Amino acid sequence: MCMSFVEARRRPTRVVRASRGETVMDEPTRPCCFSRYVRIVARTTFAVVNNLYCIPAYVVWMMALRLVRPLCAPLYWKIEGLMYHWLLAMVSMWSWTAGYELIETGDEPAACNGRRTLVLANHQSTADVPMLMAAWNARPGVLPNLMWIMDRVFKFTNFGIVSVLHEDFFIQAGKANRDQSLEDLRQHIHKFYIPLARQFIVLFPEGGFLHKRREISQRFAEKNNLPKLEYVSLPRAGAMKVIMEEVGPQVDQGASTSKDNSRKDDNFNQRNAKLIIESTVGDSIDWILDVTIAYPDRIPLHLQDVVCGIRPPCATHLHYRLYPSSDVPVDTEGMTQWLYDRFIEKDKMLEEFYRTGRFPTKGSGPHLARVVRQDNLRFLILHTFFIASTYLQFLVARSIYEWLW
Repeated sequence: MCMSFVEARRRPTRVVRASRGETVMDEPTRPCCFSRYVRIVARTTFAVVNNLYCIPAYVVWMMALRLVRPLCAPLYWKIEGLMYHWLLAMVSMWSWTAGYELIETGDEPAACNGRRTLVLANHQSTADVPMLMAAWNARPGVLPNLMWIMDRVFKFTNFGIVSVLHEDFFIQAGKANRDQSLEDLRQHIHKFYIPLARQFIVLFPEGGFLHKRREISQRFAEKNNLPKLEYVSLPRAGAMKVIMEEVGPQVDQGASTSKDNSRKDDNFNQRNAKLIIESTVGDSIDWILDVTIAYPDRIPLHLQDVVCGIRPPCATHLHYRLYPSSDVPVDTEGMTQWLYDRFIEKDKMLEEFYRTGRFPTKGSGPHLARVVRQDNLRFLILHTFFIASTYLQFLVARSIYEWLW
């Protein structure tokens, strides 16, 4: 184990002089942790600067293009999705350069391309979202066409303005806000998810981090004769129920949640007619992509690790399972049980992973692992674009200021 920097400065190095056989005290050696501290400070500084020339550049471009959005909405959202992907690529670069490798196993998510897909993932820490961003950054067409469902607190972070402009959905936690949040989600689906032809919608059904939810989940399981889960918590089905009611496979069969909701949806579409993009995806969700995130030694990475590189390089595993959306029962009780079954499976898979180092495979098929590779040249080009954008926007702002004053 590395000694602290202060301890190292107090501990000189012993050197034996061969000619006389005597021991003298040489100059103190450079501590082994010093370079690590320098690297952490350098990475943190870079991440701050990276935010300063990327996020404002994105916001300024989007606000400028927003003036012409009523005239060419499809082009606006095409550009917005592209730049949104570029921003998430910056986050992907942070974990990639810190040595946090991603390994994918299970079903191939490429089967979802061009299809509306509900993504269900377990939630352990603040690194879950950056890890998914990094995994999907290498897959063309995923991040620009994705809508996150995240806690409202995220809205007030540095990346919050980006999610607001991208029309992600912010859900309010707590029982008091649950019904209103679900109704807001229902409206958001018809106001943005459908008109903007988003393909993927990402949901963390547990409703919070595992370390905060495990004890509550186990008490609930004991009261309701359900399995006590150790590696995940029992999910909440409210948000999934709303999503499946509004864009589930039953929509194609003419099913409707209620006449009142239909009238609301019509009003939303009328008010946002100029936002509607000619969709190349279906009207309803075709696939459920179940993602199981496993960190090494059951110790999750955190956002500070991704940004600062505090934890030594390691590999995070993502295991995919695909289910046709038609497998999900329509009734509330059946849908809730289906979701419980998925997380009970996750718990068993994670137990085996932490015991053997591998996820269980379907049948007797081979265990195929896919290492996610990032494109360093692309990162360089994107940095150049954002730096040039920031410089250009600064020159324009200075010119306007000088003209006004």
